[in-house]
Amino acid sequence: MKLRVSAVQYHLHTIQNFQQFADQVTHYVKTAAEFNTEFILFPEFVTTQLLSISETGQGQPIQNLTLYTDAYRELFSQLAMEHGVYIIGGTHVMQKGDHLYNVAHLFSPDGHIGEQAKLHLTPTEVSEWGITPGDSLRIFETPKGKIAVITCYDIEFPEVVRMARGMGADVIFSPSCTDDRHGFNRVRYTSHARTIENQVYVVTTGTVGSLPTVDFMRGNFGEAAVITPNDVPFPQDGILVKGEINNDMVITADLDLSLLYEVREHGSVTTWRDRRFDLYPDLGKVETETLPTPEWVTANRNVRV
Repeated sequence: MKLRVSAVQYHLHTIQNFQQFADQVTHYVKTAAEFNTEFILFPEFVTTQLLSISETGQGQPIQNLTLYTDAYRELFSQLAMEHGVYIIGGTHVMQKGDHLYNVAHLFSPDGHIGEQAKLHLTPTEVSEWGITPGDSLRIFETPKGKIAVITCYDIEFPEVVRMARGMGADVIFSPSCTDDRHGFNRVRYTSHARTIENQVYVVTTGTVGSLPTVDFMRGNFGEAAVITPNDVPFPQDGILVKGEINNDMVITADLDLSLLYEVREHGSVTTWRDRRFDLYPDLGKVETETLPTPEWVTANRNVRV
C-alpha cells in the first residue's frame, strides 16, 4: 500500500486578524492538494501566530489561545472535508478543566477530529506556559493504515515510538517547533533513530519565521522531512525528501508501506524482530489507547481518501 504525504514549513509572521491566519492555512492546504496528497502535516504551535493579533502592538499570553479553539477546529475540519484529506493540524493549546494541554489534532475527511496531547514537555512549556502533559498514547486507524502523532520532544523518547509501533503504527507524524539548530537537530537525529529502531516512516516539520511580539516564539528554525529506515530499498541517508531550512514551503512524497514490511522480514538488519525481551521489557505490548475504527473506514478500506 502507498500513501502520499505533505509537510508544511509554516512561516510565522505577525497578523492582524484570524482571517489572515485562515487564508495562510488554506493556501498551504490547497498547495498540497494540487499534488493529490492524502495526509498534510502542519507544525507544532502553529496557532501561536494568533497571539500576534493585537491593537496595542503587544503579543497576547499563551492562555488566550483557548479563545481560538472553536475557530481553529472549524477551519481545519472544513478544509479536511472540502479537500478529502487527513490534516494533522499541528498543535493547539487547549483548556480541559483547570489545565492547559498542547494538543495535536488529526482532522479527517468525514469530519471526525482526533486528539493527541503532548506527553513530554520542555522546561519552557512547564515553567513559562503552565502546560500539563498528556497521559495516554493514541493510535489512529485510517484507510491507509495506522498512524501515530508524536509531537516534537516526544520523538526524543524511544519508549513512545516503541509503543506506537507495537500497536501497529507504520507512519509517525511528528509536528515540531524549535528555535535554533540545536533543538532542530535533537528532533531530526532522534527521528532517524526511531525509524531505524522500529522500521517505520517519520514525517516531520517545523515552524519557520518569527513572531517578534510573542514570548518564546521570536526565533524559529525548521525544515520538513520524510525519514525512512536505513536499508537497501530506501535512500542511503534515510531521507526520502526534505525542504530547505527556514524557507516557506511544502514538501510531498509517496510512502510505500510494502517496503517496511519487506525490511522487517528480510532487511540487512531486522531491528524490530531482533529485540531481546530476555534482557528488557517488550514495550510494544504496553497498554495504550487505540481509537475505535469508524464504520466509514471499514466500509471504504480500499478506497483512496
